[in-house]
Amino acid sequence: MTAQAKLNLPQLTVESAESASRTVLEKAKAQVGFIPNMYKGMANLPGFLNTYLDGYAAFRAEGGFTPAEQEVVFLVISRGNGCEYCVSAHSMLAAKISKVPENVLIALRDGAAIPDPKLAALSAFTETMRRTRGLPTQADLVVFLAAGYSERHVLAIVLALAVKTLSNYSNHLFHTQLDEVFSAFAWRKVG
Repeated sequence: MTAQAKLNLPQLTVESAESASRTVLEKAKAQVGFIPNMYKGMANLPGFLNTYLDGYAAFRAEGGFTPAEQEVVFLVISRGNGCEYCVSAHSMLAAKISKVPENVLIALRDGAAIPDPKLAALSAFTETMRRTRGLPTQADLVVFLAAGYSERHVLAIVLALAVKTLSNYSNHLFHTQLDEVFSAFAWRKVG
């Protein structure tokens, strides 16, 4: 973890949390099946975790991307933001659940060229949106649309950027420890 500042708020559990935080942690557990370490800090501000959970679910359900494309978006944003926790977690999801091809996953984790042209276009546009803070050029948009995506997909990327900003930044501030379930896919920011 490269962050210097660290929040000292408690890591909440269903048992230790007060009413509003307990409710959102129970919601998280129902969605994921367990409470990831990332959520334990976020729950200190119940609306923060609730916003993350709802935005994440909306991106997955309404964004119009395949599961593999969803992971490309999340991995590009998380890698660009240097979030070791989220790159690790989404790498596991990409490999085990979304079935992202291994060579694509390796390229995403390394910041290398992606061998699939459509996923490469998605990766490039997502990174442009992240790097420019939502100010792509018209040429960037034309290339993205020509790869087979729609303007609606652009909005889904904005939603993913919002969701990952919440999780990436809070992980930086909490120095979130990686859950054991993600440990085989641990990633470290280089440089």
